[in-house]
Amino acid sequence: MTTAANSPLLEVKDLETKFFGAGREFTAVDKISFNLNRGEFLAVVGESGSGKSVTALSVLRLMPPQGRITGGQVIFDGEDLLHLPGHALRQVRGNRIAMIFQEPMTSLNPVLTIGDQIVEALVVHKMMGRSAAREQAIELLRRVQIPLPEKRIDDYPHRLSGGMRQRVMIAMALSCEPDILIADEPTTALDVTVQAQILDLLKRLQAEYQMAMILITHDLGIVRDCADRVVVMYGGKIVEQGRVADTLAATAHPYTQMLVDIARNLEGESHRALKRNAWAPFQQKNQWTGCNFYDRCPEHVAACRDNEPPQVQLTREHCVWCFNRASAPARGRNGRLYSS
Repeated sequence: MTTAANSPLLEVKDLETKFFGAGREFTAVDKISFNLNRGEFLAVVGESGSGKSVTALSVLRLMPPQGRITGGQVIFDGEDLLHLPGHALRQVRGNRIAMIFQEPMTSLNPVLTIGDQIVEALVVHKMMGRSAAREQAIELLRRVQIPLPEKRIDDYPHRLSGGMRQRVMIAMALSCEPDILIADEPTTALDVTVQAQILDLLKRLQAEYQMAMILITHDLGIVRDCADRVVVMYGGKIVEQGRVADTLAATAHPYTQMLVDIARNLEGESHRALKRNAWAPFQQKNQWTGCNFYDRCPEHVAACRDNEPPQVQLTREHCVWCFNRASAPARGRNGRLYSS
């Protein structure tokens, strides 16, 4: 099935994912909704534990045994991935929606050469012969700027640096020319110079392949440089989303402002800063039933404790979930009042 050209390529609607164990349950993704358009670069940002990675895994139904998707829809190209039978879902995973995971050393098979692993994807999804698939694998390694790809194709993962292994993961993800590429913290374990190289590579390849991309990150500097739109998550919920230029220049949610302040004050060290942030990270709320950010918010009001915050439309593409903004007049760029 093919959606209309002006329809979102991916629609996530009221997605809910929980983890179960020891007689308890934890809501990791709490009824979130967002869209991804064709060719768009969407960043999903938030601290560790905010639900970013679980959202990505839920989209592809890659949950671990203790996790379960308990509600919502994931509409890709007109079909709900949450209800596709297994054989149909396997035609989507890795083929039309590909994912790059945080740590390539745990994602690559250590007993197979990098060439064998790329070739396998081409044989399974593209029905190519092994000889043709090998030639294509060499070309993919060349595109991700691995030197001497004709030789490196027969290397095992342990012989490559962290940056080279991540390039191999990108090559594998691109092997089937996916419609959507999900990159989950693709530069976490890399030094600053290699991080910049990988991000430049992703931006170039996105344009070359005309893919839509979802980048999961802690780093607002990356968001500013790469993304078209941003989704800010906290405690399993989306608290703010919109165009990057509008959202980061005129932050509306106190949590988004906190992230911006940390990134600004530490001059690009936002990734490490968020992990050592002195405020306690989100815990499953047990003393209040309202906004997840209530206990950390410097601006909370009485309604925040016992009520879910409303969605407030600030501009046509910028919205926030916050009681403090519910009574404020919505304004667009240059402070002009917004009118729908």
